[in-house]
Amino acid sequence: MTSLRSVFVAILVGVVVSVVSAGEAKELPKVEPDVVYGHKDGLAMTMDVLRPEGEANRAAILFMVSGGWFSRWAPPEQTKALFRPYLEKGYTVIAVRHGSSPRYTIPEAVSDVRRAVRFVRKNADRLGVDANRLGAMGMSAGGHLALMLGTTGDDGQRGAADELSRASSRVAAVVALVPPTDLRVAVWEAPESLPAYRRFPALELAMDKAKEYSPVVHVTPDDAPSLVLSGGKDDLVPPKHGRWIEEAFKREGVPHKLVVYPEANHNLGANRATQTEVVRETLDWFDRYLLEKGK
Repeated sequence: MTSLRSVFVAILVGVVVSVVSAGEAKELPKVEPDVVYGHKDGLAMTMDVLRPEGEANRAAILFMVSGGWFSRWAPPEQTKALFRPYLEKGYTVIAVRHGSSPRYTIPEAVSDVRRAVRFVRKNADRLGVDANRLGAMGMSAGGHLALMLGTTGDDGQRGAADELSRASSRVAAVVALVPPTDLRVAVWEAPESLPAYRRFPALELAMDKAKEYSPVVHVTPDDAPSLVLSGGKDDLVPPKHGRWIEEAFKREGVPHKLVVYPEANHNLGANRATQTEVVRETLDWFDRYLLEKGK
């Protein structure tokens, strides 16, 4: 199994995977990059889809390619192996790129990934996945985006001129690794904002927007079951972020689990045992809420 540290260090710098899409009558390709799910400012917004080599279980994991709300493309062949543990279990992995900082803001990134979910749901048959078994996953800023999907998903905008906007943006399960859950302590104007956050232009965000785009604010009983993994020695996104949203999930009765790895930092790569455990936890969560849902 590929080491988790290699997986997520790569993710943080924007390295991604590849993808899917083809006619129903033919065997779908195992890798098809740059599937277009929308446009903005004349630019294509793309996702890469990876299919398992063996039998697909028809559940899909939408991975938010985001670190510091930067979202970058990389050649699929560089990163296909990074998702091997999920592909070997039969999952289709879809790497979603959003409009990247510094050009685009956090609100725009959230809007983009919602559209990505709507696209996958609308095109589920063509993509070879079950529209009711979509999970969201991400690390750091990607974890924030995954939690925003889990806490603010909607049933679509009835009567919208854009056909895609009529589809639901809800996901059935979330896995968020070291996610910021309350941006009100992270944006530049916040007294508690850490000096390291100046590296992230996306956090130059007004306080009212910081509240609006903080997952912890939006927790309600109908949220997606969520697994949050935190590093006990994470000095970029301290583990209190995990505890805050754990308290909100508990208060609202949302199925959830918080795991804190005491010796792990922001990349959760303290040791091989931790790496193996993180992969096990994430797969167990998706198996429980995506595979069992299909039975």
